[in-house]
Amino acid sequence: MEKETSASEAAGVTATFHLAPRGESPVDDLTGRVHLLPCSVKHNGPSDVSNYFKPRNTDIEVEGIRVQEAFFRGRKLHGFTVPIPDGYSGYVLQKSQLGNGKDVENFEGESGCWQSRRQFGNITYWNHDNMPSSDDPLFRCFHWFPISDALHKKVTPEEMAKAAAHLNK
Repeated sequence: MEKETSASEAAGVTATFHLAPRGESPVDDLTGRVHLLPCSVKHNGPSDVSNYFKPRNTDIEVEGIRVQEAFFRGRKLHGFTVPIPDGYSGYVLQKSQLGNGKDVENFEGESGCWQSRRQFGNITYWNHDNMPSSDDPLFRCFHWFPISDALHKKVTPEEMAKAAAHLNK
């Protein structure tokens, strides 16, 4: 017996993102306070991080960017701060829930509703054993933004005609 699949299930998972809380002031800005650590922290809640995690600037520069140093659980980390590209923003999202703790089920089969809790304009990422560089995975993912912009840019009829004329040469 085959399971019947709805159109929304066939199309994939969908979700709603609310980046500006309805009727509320803009979300708090965490610029300069977002860190990507090279480890897994199995804690989801408040912590007095500022007493224990104290990044500091060093005299080291890699590829024109000032390297920072910090210690986490006794291990030395090197990192640097990468700005979120112009036209983009970083958000900390939280899944919306009903009063009884159950996830909100949205209309038309959407699987989730997410609410922005914080916004940030840069991220500091850290390495254990290596100096940060433009070859690091996080830094490389920022190369996608101009590619994505170019792929999604509307093409005018004039540009199409020019490209067709160039191909017919």
